[in-house]
Amino acid sequence: MNDPYLLGPFGEHVELLNPSSSPLYIMTIARSLSRLPRYTSHTKGYLTYSVGQHSIEASYLVPPGFELEALMHDASEAYLNDMATPLKRLCPDYVVVEKRFDAAIRLANGLPKTESKCVKMADMIMMATEKRDLLPFDYEAWDVLRGIVPLKKRIRPHWHWKYTEWLFLRRFRELTE
Repeated sequence: MNDPYLLGPFGEHVELLNPSSSPLYIMTIARSLSRLPRYTSHTKGYLTYSVGQHSIEASYLVPPGFELEALMHDASEAYLNDMATPLKRLCPDYVVVEKRFDAAIRLANGLPKTESKCVKMADMIMMATEKRDLLPFDYEAWDVLRGIVPLKKRIRPHWHWKYTEWLFLRRFRELTE
């Protein structure tokens, strides 16, 4: 029996059990994240807010030298989808596979082995901003966001996936060339 794999949009085989031996194309990551909705697509309005848009925004919130890591911080979701955190806690095997993909993508892009604190903080600031601007009102506070101040600017899901893909690739090239 062959090891399980995903077929990427450019015909590449991506091994689920050993992603570091697979081609992890930036074109696949950009395309997938640009089409992938955040928050299980439970945002307000008619337009999709994508993981790609989230990642691009996060890349501008970190100090110099951490921008590429912030842009790529959710890149494993290009292969595994954006699973809601409450559900992810119920799926320990998913978390194992997600960590393998994260490690492979980090290695392939020369990123630190573990997420930098400033990247995690940018992700939390984005989440606080997204909760305020994009999600239905929730009377419960999210413990994970305690003490996190949202951005002053508002976020709107206004980008077509093709434009988001282009912006993602442009940002990637800007940070790697």
